[in-house]
Amino acid sequence: MATTTISSNQSRTGLLKIAAAGVLTGLLTPLLPTLIDRLIRAPGDFRLALVAVPFAILVGVLVRRFTLGPWWTALAAAVFTMAAFVCAVNAAIWTDGQVGDVAKVLRNICAGLAGGLVGSAVMALGIGLLPAGPRNVAAWLPMLVIGTLAGTLLAVDSALELDLSSVLYPVWQAGVAAGLGWALQRPTARR
Repeated sequence: MATTTISSNQSRTGLLKIAAAGVLTGLLTPLLPTLIDRLIRAPGDFRLALVAVPFAILVGVLVRRFTLGPWWTALAAAVFTMAAFVCAVNAAIWTDGQVGDVAKVLRNICAGLAGGLVGSAVMALGIGLLPAGPRNVAAWLPMLVIGTLAGTLLAVDSALELDLSSVLYPVWQAGVAAGLGWALQRPTARR
């Protein structure tokens, strides 16, 4: 019983540290587009993928730390994360255009839900296909739910007219990172 309690406390503390790292990467994310636009002349989606580099590094570190897969799985997980970011932004933009003539807040909520779901789903699918990734769909559900619901914070960012700061990114990245850590640490996740 004492071993279970200690393990549970260590796991909880570990997830809080992962979430804190996600907050840090989320604070960096909205600062990068201006810097990247000044330094790199490349297609829009490539520049957009570069915005995800801090979070992609965190994901790569988590995959490397919590799985027994080959070294390249961490790199692949980082690339999937960058692709997920591009897909999430494009899904949010597309959804915003498809919602129709509704209030801006509702459009942003729908766009955020779509972007959050697509971003977390692409990450889960990509990392789940890696040799060391969890194969159990239930292992990914917390990350998918957190990512989808946190996407609604796009409406808060829009309402506050945030440009070089964000509510969405720190919360989304913290929640998804913790969900990923949870999925990778689950003993039944690899079955």
